[in-house]
Amino acid sequence: MVSAISDRIVTGVMRPGEKLDEVSLAERYKVSRTPVREALSRLGAMGLVDRRPNRGAIVAIVSPAHLASMFESMAELEAICARFCAQRMTQKERRAMEIEHQAASQLVARREEAAYELFNSDFHARLYSGAHSPHIRDLALQTRSRLAPFRRAQFRLDGRLQKSWREHDLIVAAILAGDGEAACAAARDHMTIVSEASAVFAHDEGGEA
Repeated sequence: MVSAISDRIVTGVMRPGEKLDEVSLAERYKVSRTPVREALSRLGAMGLVDRRPNRGAIVAIVSPAHLASMFESMAELEAICARFCAQRMTQKERRAMEIEHQAASQLVARREEAAYELFNSDFHARLYSGAHSPHIRDLALQTRSRLAPFRRAQFRLDGRLQKSWREHDLIVAAILAGDGEAACAAARDHMTIVSEASAVFAHDEGGEA
């Protein structure tokens, strides 16, 4: 439910300032109000929902500046993870990343967007765990959680699947070569491009996309 509601918010189906009625949402998703309340709480933690006195829950405004700031932090965290992966990943971890990455090319060829989204999430999780730095992994996961709806939305843009895979390819090649600086640069460049793609789904203070 969190993914379903967040996707509607990010893509503008639910507009900034729009009231999120628990009863209506429960009817839409055929659940009780308890899971709706929990979903709205999680969306609040992600910055997509505001809870205001006497107004209940409403769709928050995610400004381009705020979104860019979060992606800037994400880019640096992923760059660090990629550099550490090049230096610290075991051979087993490198081989698993390479196999999965090559398999993902078939998803791109078949334009299987939903399946590629799952792969994309797993690919970045491998970067975080392969860095072998628990604290940085936790920071990366926390930041990614807040950006998840926007990172999913990027794949709605024409040609984004193919470009994403090619950007991953540069990261993987650098990690397999043990080139920390190249991996760092490739990961930072990748997140910068993701940020630019996702900016399409941010809103200005007036609520316009």
